[in-house]
Amino acid sequence: MIVPDISQDAVAVADHYDELDPIYRRVWGEHVHHGLWGTGRETPGEAVEALVDTVGDRLGLKPGQACVDIGCGYGSTARRLAVTRGVSVTGFTLSGEQSHYAAAHPVPGVDIQVRDWLDNGLPDASADAAWAIESSEHMVDKPRFFAAAHRVLAPGGRFVICVWLAETDAGGWKVRHLLEPICREGRLPSMGTREEYEAMAMAAGFEISGYEDVSRRVARTWPICARRLVKALFVDPEMRRLALRARNRVFVLSIPRLILAYRTGAMRYGIFTLTKAGEDGTQIGPNASAEAD
Repeated sequence: MIVPDISQDAVAVADHYDELDPIYRRVWGEHVHHGLWGTGRETPGEAVEALVDTVGDRLGLKPGQACVDIGCGYGSTARRLAVTRGVSVTGFTLSGEQSHYAAAHPVPGVDIQVRDWLDNGLPDASADAAWAIESSEHMVDKPRFFAAAHRVLAPGGRFVICVWLAETDAGGWKVRHLLEPICREGRLPSMGTREEYEAMAMAAGFEISGYEDVSRRVARTWPICARRLVKALFVDPEMRRLALRARNRVFVLSIPRLILAYRTGAMRYGIFTLTKAGEDGTQIGPNASAEAD
């Protein structure tokens, strides 16, 4: 597990997203996650929605199901899946700014709460499906993150996690100059490997129903962000002020690191599909497991 040399907590995560809210929405929009390119001809907007749709497909969502979005950001994923799949969604974010945006864009069946997932207050076995798109990285206690999801899911429930992963056995300059600074600058308490995530998931009681490495299909997110940010800094005084004076301005330095981390293989992007055992102890979930670079 990669751990930054300055510890991060939920308060730091909330402050990061609250303060940098204008930058996130100006540079990337209302989805706070990577895009997923298939043909390479998709627009960034189409690519971020493709990742959401992939999560919905992996979950096998059906109309009427109760779902949980862990680290829901602006609620855009919750809204899209509620509308396209007919599900209800309870979303959790640490950011008040993200919650305000979600409240200004309501969709029936979507409830966004400002609350730490590690203290979510949901009843046992109350959700049919759950997802976490690039939020587990911000969890201080990752085993508790998995345990909470297992508790909240009903028997047979599915859990999809899209996650930034450290290269297995990464060392030397990759840790010192890429992975540790990315954790520190992005307010990540830690970054795990595929093997560490699988071990924590199984310890919580999940079966690993599928895993796919989509690093090459998401990596172009960061060059696009870099170009947009540079352009915005030239034309927008407020963006320049935030980039130069904000408490969390150091995150700007992570963009070139992220580009290099993907190009060198120091960082990977994985999609896990997990399943909670059914009432009879059997596992219900997707059968296929894909491996791709």
